[in-house]
Amino acid sequence: MLSVFKEISYYFSVFKKRIGGRIYIVFILAALAAATEALGIALLLPLIELFDSEMAAEDSAITQLMQQILNALGIGGSITGVLLFIGTVFLLKGVIKFSEEGYKTVLAANLQREIKGQLFQLYSTMDYRFYTKRNTGHFVNVIVSQVNKLIRAFLNFSMFLSEIIVTIAYLTFAFLISWEFATMAAVAGIFILFLFTGLNRYVKKLSRKQSQELGNLNKIIVQTLQSFKYISATAQFRVVRESVTRSIYKLTGYTRNTGLADAFTQSVREPVSVFVLLTIIIIQVVWLEYPLAPILVSLILINRAVSHIIKIQGSWQQTLASVGGLEIVEAEYEAMDGAQENSGGHLLPPFEKEVTLKGVSFSYREEDGPVLRNLNLAIPANSTIAFVGESGAGKTTLVDLLCLLLSPDEGELTIDGVPTKNITPESWRGQIGYVSQDTVVFDETIANNICMWQGDPASDPDLMKRIEEAAKQAFAHEFIDKLPEGYHTMVGDRGVRLSGGQKQRLFIARELFKQPRFLILDEATSALDSESERFIKESIDALKGKTTVVIIAHRLSTIRNADKIYVLDEGRVAEEGTYRELLDKRDLFQKMVNLQTL
Repeated sequence: MLSVFKEISYYFSVFKKRIGGRIYIVFILAALAAATEALGIALLLPLIELFDSEMAAEDSAITQLMQQILNALGIGGSITGVLLFIGTVFLLKGVIKFSEEGYKTVLAANLQREIKGQLFQLYSTMDYRFYTKRNTGHFVNVIVSQVNKLIRAFLNFSMFLSEIIVTIAYLTFAFLISWEFATMAAVAGIFILFLFTGLNRYVKKLSRKQSQELGNLNKIIVQTLQSFKYISATAQFRVVRESVTRSIYKLTGYTRNTGLADAFTQSVREPVSVFVLLTIIIIQVVWLEYPLAPILVSLILINRAVSHIIKIQGSWQQTLASVGGLEIVEAEYEAMDGAQENSGGHLLPPFEKEVTLKGVSFSYREEDGPVLRNLNLAIPANSTIAFVGESGAGKTTLVDLLCLLLSPDEGELTIDGVPTKNITPESWRGQIGYVSQDTVVFDETIANNICMWQGDPASDPDLMKRIEEAAKQAFAHEFIDKLPEGYHTMVGDRGVRLSGGQKQRLFIARELFKQPRFLILDEATSALDSESERFIKESIDALKGKTTVVIIAHRLSTIRNADKIYVLDEGRVAEEGTYRELLDKRDLFQKMVNLQTL
């Protein structure tokens, strides 16, 4: 039983942390609703006396109090007046109950908005290395499914505490009328709740399993949809369907068993209530020969109290059925708090001079050894710098360092002479354009893909002009203009309605729309046909001297006009120079050129 109190205390502290003092308003309204209803029922005592004085008992404290209230209102001897007053009390109870339920609903909606907004904000600022250790399905599961379960847990938990308050109110009034009657009912209620402890533990265990399996199912579905073309083309859906079916069967089992537990609790409510009441009535009337009037009123109060005791069990059980979501969301908050990237430091002014790496080394795991080793290089503003090397040479890791997604283990990365550890990452990233081999295209219009929803292109001519200029720079305007709806064409999920070259040029147009001071092209042409590569090469050449361009390339034809080329080998700078200078050295770079010429 002690563990139950600890759980209640923990859940209350969690919700109070998220909601604040607003949570008390729910319980105040619940107490007022219960008190008004109990008052209305207690007013039946003087009403019964007015109908038949022989049924009345000796005046108890509660009877005297009710009579004093009626006398103060001037209706103590009026049956009509008492009936109207009782009706008014119950009407007031209805208004308060509506206020309670309405406020609870508004509170739950606000809580859902706040938690989902907070989690998305935390996701948007989490450390990149932490992100790589999680899967997309996990984040979708937490922010969509588990937050919804947390909200259900809140509604059920607030109902649980409200039912306790209501039960206490009924038992208090019943105790004032007949303490023996109320005491027996309270003991019976505690015994009933104790009988359900095993079932509650079982439901809580089911909730945790359900939340975990829901995360697994989300992961499978997200990964399947992201790889739909490959899985469909290679007839792998049979294997995927088996995994999904197993997961769905598990979830169905957990949901079924939780529902059966809830159905059992609901079904025993009335039989248990009737059994308890009949037992107490027999003891009170037959054995103790207690007067009938207070028994009738107490009977109503105890009936309500016992019914709400069963509801306490039901709402607690439903809370436990959703508690897996609460635990996962709380664990996510805790994990996110320790996974936020450093947002301190100074705002970086517009890039003007150079980016330098001085003795930079980096490793993902110490036991695997460094990926980059003692790099020393400079990237002057408005220059075109290329990095080449075999797979595993450290090119992509270098890009992640330049984007401040990773931090050097050793050495120093500076921008215009300022160490990156002293600047706000966002102020540097806002100056970066980044085009990767894996195109990032949204299921939106071409115009919105280019401007990233920075206004409404359909109603803003100036914005539309900027979009078209960026598309022309990326040699994308021609194919866009030929589409049936032009810039307002929907491109489908991840640009499925466009060719690879068209998606890549659209991607470049978006980055050029931003007018970046530092443009990174990471294997931007490695998967393209010759014509698309030519268009992108012309786009790159047109930027020469106007902005800083960093090119990561396998296809060496795209870097002929680079101001400087760094050849990386096993995380080190093996060679550096212009295209012609590196060819003349007749070393690694020349071997790479010769291999591509074959």
